[in-house]
Amino acid sequence: MTLRSHHRRLAALASLFLATACSATSTSPAPRAEPPPGAAAPAPSAAADSPTGLLSEQDFKALHELRPDKAPPARGQTLDLAGSRAYLSLPAGAKAPIPGVVVIHEWWGLNEHIQHWADRLAEDGYAALAVDLYGGKVATTRDDAMAAMKSVDEARGLEIVRAAHRFLSTDARVSAPRTGAIGWCFGGAWSLKLALNEPELDAAVIYYGHLVTDPAALKAIRAPVLGIFANRDEGIPPQVVDEFDKALQEAGVEHEILRYDAQHAFANPSGARYDTESAADAWEHVRKFLAARLKGG
Repeated sequence: MTLRSHHRRLAALASLFLATACSATSTSPAPRAEPPPGAAAPAPSAAADSPTGLLSEQDFKALHELRPDKAPPARGQTLDLAGSRAYLSLPAGAKAPIPGVVVIHEWWGLNEHIQHWADRLAEDGYAALAVDLYGGKVATTRDDAMAAMKSVDEARGLEIVRAAHRFLSTDARVSAPRTGAIGWCFGGAWSLKLALNEPELDAAVIYYGHLVTDPAALKAIRAPVLGIFANRDEGIPPQVVDEFDKALQEAGVEHEILRYDAQHAFANPSGARYDTESAADAWEHVRKFLAARLKGG
């Protein structure tokens, strides 16, 4: 077997491993039906009801509940990024410089769920830029999600996520002095990839994504890492998380690992395995982590 063939085989195995993790534990979001003519627009579960101006876990969960009418409107805007689309959400009334976060979707693609995550980060004071690694495709079935995920070219994906980082750093609306990345499952793996390939990144959040456990490879990371995992995740079991933790230590990467008695995709309010208590606790840790790395002095 040639070295190139060996690398291709490893890449195929990694894709299969990640696909198994996602498909074994995710559920497909049902398409939303249009409201009947003349129906009143749904009232969004707004942060205005919160004394802090931020969405509570219950409010955030409500944004993703299946309902017979339209989802609450997204607050951001769609733009072109490196020949792909992206969704930018900015804090209300904020002016540059604003800390920025690259938001990377699950295997479903850049759907309403991920747009709401970007909006949630914007509510917390970040310029959130959600990328699209699927070229405009949004999956509604596991087969579609699997096909979309397998079609992603790594070089092209890196071009897009690095372009997102560059946009946040240089666009006049943002001019981010510090930047982070966050992703879930497929996107968690890409949050790690961005940390491995972007030395200017200041923070990386990985929600139950495929992991790299080679200390030599992980030495390329300059950003502190927050890893969030589920102890009942069959695709990324605790022993693999242990290996990741140990490898980060050996590589000298600042990191924190959180583990929950939950299943894969527990932080996705639109999925059947959503765990409100674990998701709320994880989100509070994410908020503190990003604030310390991106807003701190």
